Amino acid sequence: MRISSVETFVVANPPPSFGGPYFVFVKLATDDGLVGYGEAYGATLRPQLVAAAIEDLADHFLVGEDPHNIERFWRRAYSRGFTQRPDVTVMGATSALEMACWDIVGKAAGRHAYDLLGGRVHDGLRAYTYLYPQQGDRADVYTDPDMAAERAVQEVERGFTAVKFDPAGPYTAMGGHQPTQYWADLSERFVRTIRGAVGTSADLLFGTHGQFTPAGAVRLAARLEPYDPLWFEEPVPPDDVDGMAYVAQHTSIPVAAGERLTTKAEFARLLERRAVATVQLNLARAGGLLEGKKIAALAEVFGAQIAPHCYNGPIGFAANVQLAACSPNFLILEYIDDTDGFRSQLVNTETRLEDGRVVPSTAAGLGVTLNEDVARANPYTGDALHLTMWSDPIDAARIDRRI
Repeated sequence: MRISSVETFVVANPPPSFGGPYFVFVKLATDDGLVGYGEAYGATLRPQLVAAAIEDLADHFLVGEDPHNIERFWRRAYSRGFTQRPDVTVMGATSALEMACWDIVGKAAGRHAYDLLGGRVHDGLRAYTYLYPQQGDRADVYTDPDMAAERAVQEVERGFTAVKFDPAGPYTAMGGHQPTQYWADLSERFVRTIRGAVGTSADLLFGTHGQFTPAGAVRLAARLEPYDPLWFEEPVPPDDVDGMAYVAQHTSIPVAAGERLTTKAEFARLLERRAVATVQLNLARAGGLLEGKKIAALAEVFGAQIAPHCYNGPIGFAANVQLAACSPNFLILEYIDDTDGFRSQLVNTETRLEDGRVVPSTAAGLGVTLNEDVARANPYTGDALHLTMWSDPIDAARIDRRI
C-alpha cells in the first residue's frame, strides 16, 4: 500500500461559525483505493497557505510511501529544514496528514484508530459545551450573567455535566495584564450566578486566553475560588511556563492549558513544573494521534488528565474521540453541538451525543467521512486567520466601558 495522491479543502463555516470561520481538511488516497481524512487547526498563516503547507509536506514525505510508517513521517516533518523544534504551523499541517494516515491504517485493518493505540478504556465520553448564543436571546450570553445562567440550565437539562464560559475580558498581543475591577467583578458574578442556577449538577469551566500576568491571574482566581470551578484555563500567556506554575501554586482551582501548544516537548515543560492539572491538547495542532498518545502518557505520569480541545472542525473532533477512548486519564471532551447544522452536512459519522456523553462511531479508522461535494460547494475565499487577538495594548480607561 502506498499513498498515491493528496487533496486539501479550505471550507467556509457559515454563521454562526462556531469552531471558526473555516476548516482546513486533507484527503489522502492510496494506490489500492483507500481514503483517509485529516484536519489542521488554525495557524499563524492564512488558510490557503496552510493548505499549501499540507500539500508540500505530503509531496515530500508521503506520496509514494506506506501510510503505516507514521513515526518516520512525523520525525521527517518535524525536522524538515533543519528545524527539529515545535512550530504550530508545521505541526498543524503534520497533524492533518498524520491523522489521515491513521484513518487509512484503521480502515485497512478494519479497526478503530483507538484499537491500534492501546484499545478502548472508556465507553461513553463525558463532554462539555461552551455557552453559545442562540437566536432570540434576550441578552448577550457572553456578557450577561443571568443570560449565561439561563443557558447553562438549558444545557444541563440536555444532559451536559459541565459548561464553559469566558467573561474575563479582552486579550491582546501586548499582554498579560492585571484584571480591571470591571472585568474581575463581571467574572465573579458569572461564576456566582451560574453556580447558583445549576447547583452541583454541573462543573464550571472558567476560560481565559492567556490575558493576565501571574499576579493578576492569582488575584482573579481568589474571587472565583468560593464557587469551585473545575478549571482556570490558560490564565497567563502560553510561553510563560514559570508563570503558569506560579498560578497553579497559588490557587485551589485546577489550572488547564494546552490549546496553543504543540508536541510533547512543550507539554513536558508544563507538566514537569506541575503547572497544569488538565492538558488541553488539540490533536489538529499538537502533532496528531500518536503524538497525542505520548502527551497523554506524559500527563498520566504527572497525575494530570486530558481534555482534548476542539474549537475547529468535525474531523479534528473525530481524532479527539479516538484518543479520549483509549486514554486512561481522559477527563472531558470539548463538544460543539450542530446536530442539524452545517457540520452534520459536512461529514458522515455514527458518533453521537447521548445525555451529555459522546458515543464513538463503530466505523473503522477515525469513524468519520468528509462529504466532499459539500466541502467543494463551500470554499472559503477570505483571508482571515482562524482566531485573532487585539494588536494594541488594552486601554484600561476604555476597557471598563466594555469595548
